[in-house]
Amino acid sequence: MKHLVIIGQIFPEPDSTAAGKRMLQLIDFFIRYEFRIIFLSAANSSQHSFDLSSKNIETHIIQLNDSSFDHLVKKLQPDFVLFDRFMTEEQFGWRISEMCSGAIKILDTEDLHFLRKAREKAFKQNRKTENADLISDVFKREIASILRCDLSLIISEYEMNLLKEKFKIDESILHYLPIFAEPNYSSNTFSERKNFISIGNFLHEPNWQTVLQLKKIWPQIRKQIPEAEIHLYGAYPSDKAFQLHQPKEGFHIKGRAENLAETLKKYRIMLAPIPFGAGIKGKLLDAMQFGLPSVTSSIGAEGMNGNLKWSGFIADSEEDFIEKSVQLYQAESSWKKAQENGYRILTERFSKVHFEDSFISKLKEVAANIDEHRNKNFLGQILQHHQLNSTKYMSRWIEEKNHRVNRTNSTD
Repeated sequence: MKHLVIIGQIFPEPDSTAAGKRMLQLIDFFIRYEFRIIFLSAANSSQHSFDLSSKNIETHIIQLNDSSFDHLVKKLQPDFVLFDRFMTEEQFGWRISEMCSGAIKILDTEDLHFLRKAREKAFKQNRKTENADLISDVFKREIASILRCDLSLIISEYEMNLLKEKFKIDESILHYLPIFAEPNYSSNTFSERKNFISIGNFLHEPNWQTVLQLKKIWPQIRKQIPEAEIHLYGAYPSDKAFQLHQPKEGFHIKGRAENLAETLKKYRIMLAPIPFGAGIKGKLLDAMQFGLPSVTSSIGAEGMNGNLKWSGFIADSEEDFIEKSVQLYQAESSWKKAQENGYRILTERFSKVHFEDSFISKLKEVAANIDEHRNKNFLGQILQHHQLNSTKYMSRWIEEKNHRVNRTNSTD
């Protein structure tokens, strides 16, 4: 039995975020291949965290900048370590290399943070994203983390191509592994559904900007469909979100969807005018899964449908988005075709049967040839050396400073 340690940024919340759902899918994959799994995080669990003990997964709360982590992983001696996003690798990657150098280091990127940040910067400056926007401090940190790891999981085909073609990252240390999704054919029919829906964690900036976009264009949609309402769901709604709640205008802030499947089956169209972002949009996968056509932006659909027709419409201008939203809501034949398109996208591009065998084969290949694999990745070796001689000593300094503060406080 192989031993896997997962270092999570937080304990997974699959009902709150696509990232949480993604983590549970990875956990289920490793369980199917009989890995022993231990989950570590510096964050505390919340009421919305998944109960990992239900899957017989041992959990530990770990401390940042503290050698107690070293003692723990030295005792555990994992065969594989999975980092949840590059920030986690920055904090703990060098410690893994020191305490259990033979462990295969895997980075789950979730999405490319530098790409999302670059697009956010351009959006807020009301311009298109330029190449110069990509080369940021976040870019340097994230690419360095990818290079230091033995394998990085990339969630989007677009991002896979960006890393390989634009930034010349060796494909041997990358592996395309999207979020999995399967069609649910028991969804309600066109006539059994009504109203529009949008969904997304309100703490995530692209989702919040999507809400603001919808608030702006909704009056024009409602003018053409007076009986329609739009309901906006998402975890962690803020006071500023509830200030947008205007039932008389058909604009409803609903908060968390307690039963996602039953919620999505009730609505006719998902609206997602996502202005910036990266990765795969979990809300759009969920919509397709439950037979819910959508109108979204090019950013929203990025990396999802390939050469297949979208499950609804892709529209980037306000005028086009409004027109397509009304059209799809009212035309049953177009709606049914869009639903079928969504099922096809899931079946051909996101079914886990297309990816599980290649992923386990890649893990076995890397593990069987780890010395050769690492020697080939000489840039990763260089970055690993410098991380051990910079991040390591900064972390040690912070730890000693914290200990001194604690000793001072204990004597007061």
